[in-house]
Amino acid sequence: EIHLVESGGGLVQPGGSLRLSCVASGFDFSSAAMGWYRQVPGKRLEWVGSINGVGNGTKYFPSVKGRFTISRDNAKNTVYLQMNSLQVEDTALYFCDRAGRRGQGTQVTVSP
Repeated sequence: EIHLVESGGGLVQPGGSLRLSCVASGFDFSSAAMGWYRQVPGKRLEWVGSINGVGNGTKYFPSVKGRFTISRDNAKNTVYLQMNSLQVEDTALYFCDRAGRRGQGTQVTVSP
């Protein structure tokens, strides 16, 4: 059974940084592409970015490209989302994703 646990969210001022982590279990992590998504209440789920299994290929939603970086440590079954230059518009519940399965999410709030 796929199990994903996100952490690292919090309250940060605009321009600040956070690093989210997602620990995975229940599947062959090192061969699995992983994604990050976010959702604001009342709005649809939004794809943030993805990373391939090896960790040498990433893609990002245009509004976060250049500010967010996805990486992974396959020895720790963990994928990361480094978020820099955070904006109020980045406020959301963030999820990691494997083939449509997500964890409980971690809340990121960007506020002055």
